[in-house]
Amino acid sequence: MDLGLNGARVVVTGASRGIGRAIAGVFAAEGADLAVCARSAEPLERAAGELRGTGRRVVAEALDVADADALRAFVDRAAAELGGIDAVVSNVSAGSAAGPDMWERGLATDVLPFVRVCEYAEPHLAASERGGAIVLVSTTSALHTSAPSGPKAYGAVKAALNHHAAALARTLPAKGIRVNTVSPGPIEFPGGGWERRRAEQPDFYASIRSRIPAGRLGRPEEVARAVAFLASPASSFTTGANLVVDGGFLDRV
Repeated sequence: MDLGLNGARVVVTGASRGIGRAIAGVFAAEGADLAVCARSAEPLERAAGELRGTGRRVVAEALDVADADALRAFVDRAAAELGGIDAVVSNVSAGSAAGPDMWERGLATDVLPFVRVCEYAEPHLAASERGGAIVLVSTTSALHTSAPSGPKAYGAVKAALNHHAAALARTLPAKGIRVNTVSPGPIEFPGGGWERRRAEQPDFYASIRSRIPAGRLGRPEEVARAVAFLASPASSFTTGANLVVDGGFLDRV
C-alpha cells in the first residue's frame, strides 16, 4: 500500500531513540521530510545524521518540550524550513518511573507539550493540501489498572491525554485536521525501560511477557508503522481512533 507520504512534512517530538526514533525512520523510508526534537543533543544529532542519510530533509533541534517558547520556536522553524507541516507526532513522555514528583513532571512533560504542539501546529496543519494529521503516542497503561500500570502518574496522565486527543478529533476535522492515538503495550529496545526490567526485575518482566498472547514484547518499528498509517492520507477518513499495538496484552473487546 502506498501511504501517500512521499514529500510529506512531519514533526516528531522525542525522536532520538526508541519508539520516536523508529517513527522518524519509518516516515523517512516513506519519503517524508522531518523536523525532529529531543532533550539530549548528542543522540538527537546522531539520529538526525542517520535520517539525512536516507536523502530526506531533516530539521533537528535539542530542546525541552516543557519549555513553551522553545517548542513554539521549533514548530515555527519546522514550518519555515520544510515549507509547511502535514503531520505532527507527539511522542515525548516523562516515563513511567514512580516518585513524588512524577505527577508534576507528567503534567509538564506529557500533557502541556501535547496541548501546545497541537495549538502551535494547527494553522500549518490546516493549510496542508494533503490534510493535516496529529498522532498522539500514548500507552496501554492508560487503558487498564493492573501491572505495569497501577495507581501511578504515568497511566493517569496518558488517560488525560487520550481524552484531549479524542476531543480534538471531534473539533479539528472541520479545519481539515485528523487526530488519532496509538497506544503501545510493553515495547522493548536497547536502553529502554523493559530492557532494564529484564535485567533488574526478571520475575516481573517474565510475568508481563507471559500475559502477552504473542509471546514476546513489542518492537519500536511495530508501533512506528501504526503511527505512520494514521498520519498518512491512506487513513483519510479515520479520526478519534485509539489503535492499540500490544500483541494482545489487553484483555478487552
